[in-house]
Amino acid sequence: MAVKDPTAVERANLLNMAKLSIKGLIESALSFGRTLDSDYPPLQQFFVVMEHCLKHGLKVRKSFLSYNKTIWGPLELVEKLYPEAEEIAASVRDLPGLKTPLGRARAWLRLALMQKKMADYLRCLIIQRDLLSEFYEYHALMMEEEGAVIVGLLVGLNVIDANLCVKGEDLDSQVGVIDFSVYLKSDDDIGGKERDVQIAAILDQKNYVEELNRQLNSTVSSLHARVDSLEKSNTKLIEEATKVDAEAELQTYKHSRQGLDEMYSEARRQLREEAQLRQDMENELVVQVSMKHEIELAMKLLEKDIHEKQDTLIGLRQQLDEVKAINVEMYQKLQVSEDAVKEKSEIISRLEDKTNQINATMKQLEQRLQQAEKAQMEAEAEDEKLKQEYVNKSESLQNEFSQKEKQLLQLETDLKIEKEWRQTLEDDLQKEKETVSQLRIETREIINLKKEFLKLQEKNKNLKRICEDQEAALQELASKLSESKLKIEDIKEANKALQGQVWLKDKEATHCKLCEKEFSLSKRKHHCRNCGEIFCNACSDNELPLPSSPKPVRVCDSCHAILIQRCSSNVP
Repeated sequence: MAVKDPTAVERANLLNMAKLSIKGLIESALSFGRTLDSDYPPLQQFFVVMEHCLKHGLKVRKSFLSYNKTIWGPLELVEKLYPEAEEIAASVRDLPGLKTPLGRARAWLRLALMQKKMADYLRCLIIQRDLLSEFYEYHALMMEEEGAVIVGLLVGLNVIDANLCVKGEDLDSQVGVIDFSVYLKSDDDIGGKERDVQIAAILDQKNYVEELNRQLNSTVSSLHARVDSLEKSNTKLIEEATKVDAEAELQTYKHSRQGLDEMYSEARRQLREEAQLRQDMENELVVQVSMKHEIELAMKLLEKDIHEKQDTLIGLRQQLDEVKAINVEMYQKLQVSEDAVKEKSEIISRLEDKTNQINATMKQLEQRLQQAEKAQMEAEAEDEKLKQEYVNKSESLQNEFSQKEKQLLQLETDLKIEKEWRQTLEDDLQKEKETVSQLRIETREIINLKKEFLKLQEKNKNLKRICEDQEAALQELASKLSESKLKIEDIKEANKALQGQVWLKDKEATHCKLCEKEFSLSKRKHHCRNCGEIFCNACSDNELPLPSSPKPVRVCDSCHAILIQRCSSNVP
């Protein structure tokens, strides 16, 4: 059997872990339904997996006491390749709590995720393989096709909104250990195919843990080799102790030996933990297989629950139909209320017109009354003058009667004329008196009209109050019917289409529909805006506001009479 390349196996395992973590993060975030924070477990595991992927095949920077792998170096290159990354790089450098390059790299990853630019930044980085070769080995994940696949998967993270507090988080001392229990959980409602996929994922995880164990073993062996080399160097240092300061060199050796012992004990501890984790995963795999029968039973129970939910859904649909019927009824009531408000507003406008007419009539009557009183005074003065003239003439006649008997006949004739004139004046005076009495009657009628006007004003106020109450009720109804506006608009459009009048064409009418006179150049055609028929100007010289038009428009005499009668019958 051919032996697989260990680095290829490591890349495949890291790719599978990246797929699991990214898929689990997207699904859990969408079901979570709000902005993610730093304490969200799938998000923490995603950063740990990304850290392992970026560390794979990283070149070691050697020093006298230890060796160091840091991913801050390649990430720092991004700001040179992608100008928009300069902002987060500067922010990472300005953070006061970060002391190590690893902490800066972790902060950079979190800021890139919040910007939704992680995929763009890493894509720009993996394209420049010549620059990456300074930091990674040729077999590293970022140098192979698996790196491009992971960058493509990161594009899906743009649907996630994250709000991470980088400033107060201790990123330097965090231990990047993958928690496999997050990916070993299973729901009761998954199907058989999903269970097989999950078992395959668990096997992949098991292979990855074994690979980690091999990697730790190789790390321990390398540490042993370094200890041997240091012991050899120690013997050389002891030989040279006579020539140099032996105590300083011995102290340096003790510190280096102590550091190596600590690293060796830490590596042994991690090896034991990984072995225990491998045993736990194998036990979990056995439990997962044994749970298969329980899941099948749960599937049957789930089917029963689905049937019950279908019955519930039918009941909810019936309730929805009832709610729709209630909405239609409320809409009809709203239409009736709107019509009533329109009619009452028309009545109020007519009452205001009548009030203005009554005020004008009262002013005219007052003017006529003043003129009649003035004419009465003039007539009385003229009557008094005539009486005085009559007395003077009578005295002159009596004085002249004895002297001028010859003129008796002429005087009698003059007397008759004077009597007729007086009778005429008395008749005029009687007529003026009748006029004055008539004016007094009209004055009393004006007073009665004033009283009626005050009553009409009171009724107008009551109608306005009722109108305001109905407007408040309409606003309340409108607020209750806000959820069914779309359906109401559809019903309105349908009602308008059904209630539309037939508009008679000009070519179809040659005679007036009311007076039946033939149209000519002098007798023009006019449409009634209510019934749509064609009339002459004399038969359609009326204007009224209609429900379709708030402004007064032309209507025929028949429609005018019908609309006036309808409005008067609606007036309380």
